[in-house]
Amino acid sequence: GNKSQDSGIAEMEELPVPHNIKISNITCDSFKISWDMDAKSKDRITHYFIDLNKKENKNSNKFKHKDVPTKLVAKAVPLPMTVRGHWFLSPRTEYTVAVQTASKQVDGDYVVSEWSEIIEFCTADYSKVHLTQLLEKAEVIAGRMLKLSVFYRNQHKEYFDYIREHHGNAMQPSVKDNSGSHGSPISGKLEGIFFSCNTEFNTGKPPQDSPYGRYRFEIAAEKLFNPNTNLYFGDFYCMYTAYHYVILVIAPVGSPGDEFCKQRLPQLNIKDNKFLTCDEEDGVMVYHHAQDVILEVIYTDPVDLSLGTVAEITGHQLMSLSTANAKKDPSCKTCNISVGR
Repeated sequence: GNKSQDSGIAEMEELPVPHNIKISNITCDSFKISWDMDAKSKDRITHYFIDLNKKENKNSNKFKHKDVPTKLVAKAVPLPMTVRGHWFLSPRTEYTVAVQTASKQVDGDYVVSEWSEIIEFCTADYSKVHLTQLLEKAEVIAGRMLKLSVFYRNQHKEYFDYIREHHGNAMQPSVKDNSGSHGSPISGKLEGIFFSCNTEFNTGKPPQDSPYGRYRFEIAAEKLFNPNTNLYFGDFYCMYTAYHYVILVIAPVGSPGDEFCKQRLPQLNIKDNKFLTCDEEDGVMVYHHAQDVILEVIYTDPVDLSLGTVAEITGHQLMSLSTANAKKDPSCKTCNISVGR
């Protein structure tokens, strides 16, 4: 016999299971979600349960707390529904999501549907709005401006030999690694050549030490940075250290690198910004850089070695200063913004 008749309770119709889930309007820390469901029993739905998880990669910690709640209980609002901030969604991260419909009972318990299918999606990079927030934080600590006259790039002797033999003497842009902010839109995407421009306080010249090799290419600042180039702010980060890094991009006007940056990065006025300036005084180009941050400059076009000089440096190789694929300190108050980590 039918139990519910025996007990005098009418059997409740099952709640509709969400299907055909769609994720849209993805940012670095939010997304919209919608789905289809049968009209039957729709009016009984009071809540949605959303289960959101970082997609496990093979190297992630197997002993992660399984008790960490990943379920969001949301009032049944019209779809699509915006999900933001509830879990501090991280930028550029893969997630899985599944949904249930639920009906809150008089006693406070929920009746729930079956889980929907599991959908995967990836959050976006920082937008220009987020990068502008980072830029503003970087401006606060940039410090006063010091003069510079050259850009330089340290490498091993083999690198320069290779450029001469295989690339007709021209250093080629390569894809930027994943160091810096996790949401940075240039990591793994922008092609360029890294240069430094910081000077020693007492000499006004580049430091004699470097983490990147004993050979240094030096080039007059105006050959890379002048009124025919655009300047963009790329990132601001530290790696559990007292000093901070700012990444700037110099792109010849109209070049592929310039087009890439225009879409994604805040542009700086080359004569007037807190990090790196180029201005004319009495017919001569004069250059200044911020004293209190370490500038990493990416130049987006090939650079011929004949435009500068290559020589061995006398100082040490300070490996501890290397930033290759370095992870940003997510707890630093100075260089993090409040969107996704």
